[in-house]
Formats: sequence, structure tokens, C-alpha cells
Amino acid sequence: METKAVAKYIRISPQKARLVADVVRGMDVDSALTTLKFMPKKGARILRKVIESAVANAIQTETIDADTLYVKSILIDGGPMLKRMRPRAMGRATRILKRTSHITVVVDEA
Repeated sequence: METKAVAKYIRISPQKARLVADVVRGMDVDSALTTLKFMPKKGARILRKVIESAVANAIQTETIDADTLYVKSILIDGGPMLKRMRPRAMGRATRILKRTSHITVVVDEA
């Protein structure tokens, strides 16, 4: 039985978060959490919290054993962008897009 956890409006670009998600997709939960703990990226800390939340959701049902869980899928979708302006040369301005992500983690029993 699969359970999921969703984190919305996370202030990291989807491209950077997907780099971390590709590493742990398909791993069992214990090794995924250990890998993310020692990975020096901002997305690793965020993804680790979402995986821990998915595991906690799975433990709430008494039929699932936490030791047999693995990361079935990780979806990282783009959220709304914060649009900012930055002054440039000769009186011009350019747009800065501060991107956000929606992260969905699905864990399942092996």
C-alpha cells in the first residue's frame, strides 16, 4: 500500500530539486535518508523532510512495516514564480524569476 507526502510552494527551482531527486528515486527509505543527510545541496535537506513525512504517513496505518518501505516515485513540478526586477546598464531593467516547486513523494512496501 502506497502513501504520499506533498510539499508545496518550496523556494527552490525545480531543475535543482530534480538533480537531488534523481539520486534517491527507487532506493529504500533508510539508504535514501542517509544519502540525503550527507549530500551538500539545499534540495537534499528539503527532500529529506518530505520523505520523512511520507514515512510518518505510512506508519500511521498499522498494516505497513516501516523497514520495508522504498521510494516509489518523486515528482517535482514547477510552482508559481516570484517576478522581480533588477537594474541594468543604461537605465534598463531585466526580470528575475524566483522559481518555486511542488514536491510529491510516494513510498510503497517492497
